[in-house]
Order: sequence, then structure tokens, then C-alpha cells
Amino acid sequence: MSDQQPPPRWGPPPVAPHGAPPGVYAQPRAREVTASYRRWAVVLTWAVVVAAVLMAFALVMSIVFLVRADQDTRDAAYGYLALVLWIGIAAGTPVLIAVAISVRNMRRRVREWSRAGNAPS
Repeated sequence: MSDQQPPPRWGPPPVAPHGAPPGVYAQPRAREVTASYRRWAVVLTWAVVVAAVLMAFALVMSIVFLVRADQDTRDAAYGYLALVLWIGIAAGTPVLIAVAISVRNMRRRVREWSRAGNAPS
């Protein structure tokens, strides 16, 4: 029975990060901030700004539509249009918040990388 091999383990073998002896946990190092990463941080920043401006504009227009619908019963469709804008704002707000948080983290990482004296790659 001593000639038998132990059963194979499932999955790849654990690999220690660079600089850590085998079997010792070391916090993984952050990946390099590339020029593409910086570019995406800027693009997503502007996407969040544009989306926020559009949502603010939609909120103002919905109030204008409600006032216009309230002035005359023949313009009741403006009230429904205001409701559609509110639904769009309600659906877009969580997405905008999620992207804004990601952009904040990306920009912080780019800023910390450049403060550490690393040249852009």
C-alpha cells in the first residue's frame, strides 16, 4: 500500500506572491498603472459628468413639464412625459453612483501611482 500515490488535488497549486517564502502569506502587489488605464479613468470621469448633467437637465425639464401640464388639461401628456423622465432618473441613479465610485477609485490609484514617482507607461 505504500507504493500508492496520494490523490490529485483539484485546481492549480497555490503560488506565493513575489518576495514571499513558500507557505507565508504576503499581500499581493498592485499592478502597474498603464497609459490605457489612465485613459479609461479620464473617459469614465467625463462619462459620469455628462450623465450627471443630463440627469439634472431631465429633472428640471420634468418640473417644467409638470407645470405646463398643470396649467392646461389639454397638455396632460406633458405630465406623463415628466413621469417617464423620473423613471429614467430613478433607473439611472444607481448606475451613475456605481460608475462614480469606480472612477473615484481609479483616479485615486492613478494619483497614488504618480505620487510614488512612477513614470507613466
